[in-house]
Amino acid sequence: MLVLLGRMLACLLLAAPWRAHAAPAPLPQVQVLSYHDIRDDVAGAEDADPYAIDSQHFAAHLEWLDAHGFHPISLSQLIDASAGIATLPERPVLLTFDDGLRSTYTRAFPLLRAYGFPALVAVVTDWVDLPAERHIDYGPRAFGREDFLTWAQLREMRDSGLVEIASHTHDLHHGVRANPQGNSTPAAVTRVYDPATHRYEDTTRYERRIHDDLARSRDLIARHTGRAPRAVVWPYAAYSRSINRIAETLGMRVSFDLEGARTTVGADLHGLARLLVTRNPGLTELVPELYAEPPAQNLRALQIDLDAVYDADPAQQERNLGRLLERVRAIAPHYVFLQAFADPDGNGSADALYFPNRFLPMRADLYNRVAWQLRTRTGVEVFGWLPVLGFEPPDPGVRQALAIHTTEAGAVFRLDFTRPEAQRLIRGIYEDLAANSYLHGLLFHDDAYLRDHELPQLFPGQPAARTQALIDFTLSLRDAAERWRPKLKTVANLYALPVLAPRSQAWFAQDLAAFNRAYDHSALMAMPWMERAPRPRRWMDALVEAVKRHDPTLHKTLFELQTFDWNTGRPIPEATLAEQMLRLQSQGVRHMAWYPYDFNGDHPSLPVARALMSSDAFPYEER
Repeated sequence: MLVLLGRMLACLLLAAPWRAHAAPAPLPQVQVLSYHDIRDDVAGAEDADPYAIDSQHFAAHLEWLDAHGFHPISLSQLIDASAGIATLPERPVLLTFDDGLRSTYTRAFPLLRAYGFPALVAVVTDWVDLPAERHIDYGPRAFGREDFLTWAQLREMRDSGLVEIASHTHDLHHGVRANPQGNSTPAAVTRVYDPATHRYEDTTRYERRIHDDLARSRDLIARHTGRAPRAVVWPYAAYSRSINRIAETLGMRVSFDLEGARTTVGADLHGLARLLVTRNPGLTELVPELYAEPPAQNLRALQIDLDAVYDADPAQQERNLGRLLERVRAIAPHYVFLQAFADPDGNGSADALYFPNRFLPMRADLYNRVAWQLRTRTGVEVFGWLPVLGFEPPDPGVRQALAIHTTEAGAVFRLDFTRPEAQRLIRGIYEDLAANSYLHGLLFHDDAYLRDHELPQLFPGQPAARTQALIDFTLSLRDAAERWRPKLKTVANLYALPVLAPRSQAWFAQDLAAFNRAYDHSALMAMPWMERAPRPRRWMDALVEAVKRHDPTLHKTLFELQTFDWNTGRPIPEATLAEQMLRLQSQGVRHMAWYPYDFNGDHPSLPVARALMSSDAFPYEER
């Protein structure tokens, strides 16, 4: 049955539509599998160590790959294919083993030799030949000398010609203090906070720490195995462009993460996707993972005001955070869009920031604390929510010199992004957020607009070009942040009027089709009460139909719904919210978010929020 399933899936995978004209040859793709411990006594999928794989299951994985036309490749083949001097075989797969556990030698290596399969073994050099008195906290129990590889075993595997040794760093496989509150985050991507001096590592000291650690790992591997590593596997798949550049200078031009099942082999071999093999899968669980594309999700998101967590009283602030975590964990959305700027006067622009930075006052060192707690305690992906132009420099002269001058009454204060000084300031803020914080993506605030009389020198009379100029600037902000946080997803706020009345693009410099091309999702502010629509339901129906003209499958557009009527000062009734969301679902809308989510005031209430905004399928699992 498995053979038949494999052949059917292979036919589907290899089939390609006929094209009338020759297209450039696609870049090859390789499947990379990430293993850790191979044991004989794994207690099924519920073993205390989720990364441990039963020896018989591992053997079955190799047998299946061998029988179904997969071709395990070496790191050398991967590098040569990247350089264009070799061609990869069909269905290439690279086997990797992390952490340098003894079972790589005692259980995996004999099977690799039996099948002739090459592999990459990434070792934490501080754990190799571990002294007898030392133990490492390795999840389910403390691991000692007998649990880790020795240099003699690594040399034997290396000399076989099948195994190449990679660095898993020397001593970065742990957390370090990340903020005043004491959160511990991966050492390779964290500027260490010193509570004695109330300071963070500066960039120079941070990069020197990473360089020295990686250089020590490289030198130990070269000395003991006869060859320096050409690849680094960053612990916890936590890395940045900055430290990948450091790895490059030390001869390691290949690195990996743990996102996705397949990776494209191009000139850049950093951040290659790997499939993390967990929960002891048999063939029935592993085979679909090898072939399947990630399923499309109907996304749910909550947009959270960090101003509502902040309190001058630290004890009250912790109570606010606890309430937020409790509710987000119970609701279980996919994403949280978390405010990273302070707007206490509610004018839409940032007076201060919630993270250390070089440009604006820091109201409190709070964003990283809340973002990391949300990620680790609730499982959601956190997007940093920042203005694009709406930053208020503390110096009145600078503020006036860099401002967009407008005749619009009550307009949000914005900086002129065509000015180099403003560009440096805003890009620097995004870079500082990423350097000092956890984030999965960025939400660009609704201040990214231009009225037709503003910046008249910028593509006069060309609304589409003005729109693209704003989009290009936001993408440069993403690029600045990605120096420290790679592969960031992007979502951008979009007003409803340019969708309902496309001619109004000139009044906003916004366009749904252009946004959907540029970002992972467009967060359309589907807020009839904010727009003072006399018939909110009819207004929303018209908006859905207008969106479908640009996004027929509704895969790209996220409908951001209001839970509060700012005109009346009252919350939107829960029954109205429920009816609105169900109606949108019946019209094919896939992605929805709420703003604001008032976790302190419990609106919408927890049972309603969970029923409408949970990522869990009905009936909702207890958490």
